Amino acid sequence: MSTLITNIAELMTQDAEHRVLRAAAVVIEGERIEWLGAAAEAPAADDAVDAGGRALLPGWVDSHTHLIFAGDRTAEFEARMAGEGYSAGGIAVTTGATRGTSDFDLTRLALGRVAEAVAQGTTYLETKTGYGLDVDNEARSARIASTVADEVTYLGAHLVPAGMDAEEYTDLVCGPMLAAVRPYVRWADVFCERGAFNEDQSRRVLQACRDAGLGLRVHGNQLGAGPGVRLAVEFGAASVDHVNYLSGADVRALADSWSGWEAAAGAGERGTVATCLPACDLSTRQPLAPGRELLDAGVQLALASNCNPGTSYTSSMAFCVTTAVLQMRLSVHEAVRAATFGGALALGRETGNDVDGQRAVGSIAVGHRADLHLLNAPSATHLAYRPGMPLTHAVWRAGVRAR
Repeated sequence: MSTLITNIAELMTQDAEHRVLRAAAVVIEGERIEWLGAAAEAPAADDAVDAGGRALLPGWVDSHTHLIFAGDRTAEFEARMAGEGYSAGGIAVTTGATRGTSDFDLTRLALGRVAEAVAQGTTYLETKTGYGLDVDNEARSARIASTVADEVTYLGAHLVPAGMDAEEYTDLVCGPMLAAVRPYVRWADVFCERGAFNEDQSRRVLQACRDAGLGLRVHGNQLGAGPGVRLAVEFGAASVDHVNYLSGADVRALADSWSGWEAAAGAGERGTVATCLPACDLSTRQPLAPGRELLDAGVQLALASNCNPGTSYTSSMAFCVTTAVLQMRLSVHEAVRAATFGGALALGRETGNDVDGQRAVGSIAVGHRADLHLLNAPSATHLAYRPGMPLTHAVWRAGVRAR
């Protein structure tokens, strides 16, 4: 079954050439992009959709979320808005609620959050464990996550549970807990931050997870200067996320990690993506990550929602894009690219067919997965020009219309 989407005012491909097509059309065949180009030259298809002069983007790729949780942290948010500082300790509140919730309800809650994200244009998303923090509950979270998300990350190293010795808990994360989650996850992460895991503990987690064959990610440099970026680059992590407090050496290390990669061809040795989480920065009243400085230095950038109950309870990638334009000094094209292609790059899904058979996401090109986001606006500029407005008109996820 093929579908022609025509009368597209602006088609922002986010492909290798960064093409923006006018008066364009796209043909979907099954789950893939079959053709794109000028509307006047479009081939016939089994079905046709008139875009009505709207803009078409790749679906958002949200490369950092925490969707497997129960409970509420409204009181913590209110206290923070009243002037209290953020610390990682609030994670324990969510851990208690999550452990006490049934598999059925955890799955139901997570599916509801995924549906909210898809309704706003997100077509590919990652989520993490990290609110179980014991062997059985981390394995349960990983199993549930594997049924609701496109990519699953093991984050047993989220926080040391109250009453446990940090070194003993790190041993658990690197041993029995890792073995229990391994069948369900592709990635591993560590919260390398004061109040969470120090450099030595983070190094042990990254090494053990790499030895187990997992791709790596790092929560780093969120609450202050620290070793997160340095460790991420050293271990060849796919991304380091938050990156609020960066030294010149951190920026150079991230930029140097991309020195062997050819952006136009998407070839060569890839580096570590810097993933900015602006909704979290606003909620925790941290300085916004220096997205402009990172881009200017040659670092590949992603934007993600960090949807979680404590510090960023939103899945709105459009909000993140708007914030990046209005407050982080990115252009609209740069922000959209970071929220689509950049997220795919952070998840290793930016080109070709991966070994597990999944098609490339985050850009509109022939052969890529048909993940499309039609705006109720003539151009992507309206995302920042009309902040906060519900601009999602239609969504296709792997070729299937989801809205």
